[in-house]
Amino acid sequence: MTSEYPVGEADIALLVERFYAKARHDPLIGPLFEAAVEDWDAHLETLRRFWSSVMRTSGRYKGNPMAAHMRHPIRPEFFDRWLALFGETADEVVGGEGAALFRAKANRIAESLKLGLFFRPGETHPQPHGPREGRRTRPAGGTDAPP
Repeated sequence: MTSEYPVGEADIALLVERFYAKARHDPLIGPLFEAAVEDWDAHLETLRRFWSSVMRTSGRYKGNPMAAHMRHPIRPEFFDRWLALFGETADEVVGGEGAALFRAKANRIAESLKLGLFFRPGETHPQPHGPREGRRTRPAGGTDAPP
């Protein structure tokens, strides 16, 4: 690890692997992931690139997280569970300052996604959505992936 980036690529790879192993078996969010992901090896590679770009400004990720998430029937409560599991795994894998940075980035990403998925100006009771009509339910080519 360098002083500029308190987490390395190996930390990111291990965190992604362990987190998604937990998430896939979680009773709340696991079914969503299992339905959404056809090729787990490709998905995990995309997520390693995503988190490398987020945590190390590597530029390795070229996808569109919002578009990837809009294809799936995500409910607001999924975010709390995702953040809890992700934070727990960051503590186990990286700990300390690195885990705190992962948590902070994950919280900002979750807030951004929630706004994009659920905020509708003028609605008094925003409704969770399913896949948007006319949109694919699975990403083509694995370039977009939910973090």
